[in-house]
Amino acid sequence: MLAFYADQFVLPLPPGHRFPMAKYAALRERLAAGLPQVRLQQALPASDGELALAHTPRYIQAVAEGGLTPAEQREIGFPWSPAMAERARRSVGATVQACRAAMAGEGIAANLAGGTHHAYAHKGGGFCVFNDTAVAARLMQAEWQRHGAARRQRPLRVAVIDLDVHQGNGTASIFRDDPSVFTLSLHGAKNFPFRKEPGDLDVDLPDGCDDATYIEALEWALHELERRFEPGLVIYLAGADPHEGDRLGRLKLTDDGMEARDRRVFEWVWQRRIPMAMTMAGGYGHDIESTLRVQFNTWRLAVSHWQRWQAALPAAQWHNGLP
Repeated sequence: MLAFYADQFVLPLPPGHRFPMAKYAALRERLAAGLPQVRLQQALPASDGELALAHTPRYIQAVAEGGLTPAEQREIGFPWSPAMAERARRSVGATVQACRAAMAGEGIAANLAGGTHHAYAHKGGGFCVFNDTAVAARLMQAEWQRHGAARRQRPLRVAVIDLDVHQGNGTASIFRDDPSVFTLSLHGAKNFPFRKEPGDLDVDLPDGCDDATYIEALEWALHELERRFEPGLVIYLAGADPHEGDRLGRLKLTDDGMEARDRRVFEWVWQRRIPMAMTMAGGYGHDIESTLRVQFNTWRLAVSHWQRWQAALPAAQWHNGLP
């Protein structure tokens, strides 16, 4: 299973900063040691033209050249630096590469970071600089049309299954008037962002939500997604922050509940033979070990899903009309 990373670009954060930057390299090291089926590749940076599919030219330039205002930097939560700008580009590039790999026959591929769903077209927010989901979805749609449009009856339709504990406000804003992308979000009703952006399907969850309540809500949401939309690609934000050990999550999913969540998403996608790119999104455990444990288990299930795809080829490729 292909996995793309950019953790060598480390933001020079001030002492005591609450963002757990170390988790990215730690996850890569744990995957390398414990899941030999994962093929790790360094992510390539997204170009200005690719970023412009979802972001304004002024914002792209400000990030690239250090032209963000102090207020914009505070909203993002990171001070600007060349490493911050490069990491943001490569985090987008990793999701783009994962989408390409998934659609080219891998079935599923993933970004070891990404899920930066609080970034709007014109600004960042909530530790998110560029919106990797939005850029990747639009680039895949463009490439889908460019390669074989004559034999395809409609544009590529993309479903975003966002199971980070925080609502994907930036993603919902970018795709508000785009019927070719369906945004589904399960999130804490009282959690950040406190002003939600309406997506295609928003499921608000109460503080303290347990395993059974969450899985019931997820089942209903997937049923609604199937009833209302037929995707050719899924981008899955597999946030670790609904876990009971997360200091920012406010929900109470156990390890078993998180596993049931991931297993249900993978099964739903597999039953429909839809290529999927996975991103890690949020994870802010009281100790980094709890976040890494949840993420590693997600990857273990993802590898099993990938192995099913490989066993099914070439039938799975044919089903999706891939070259």
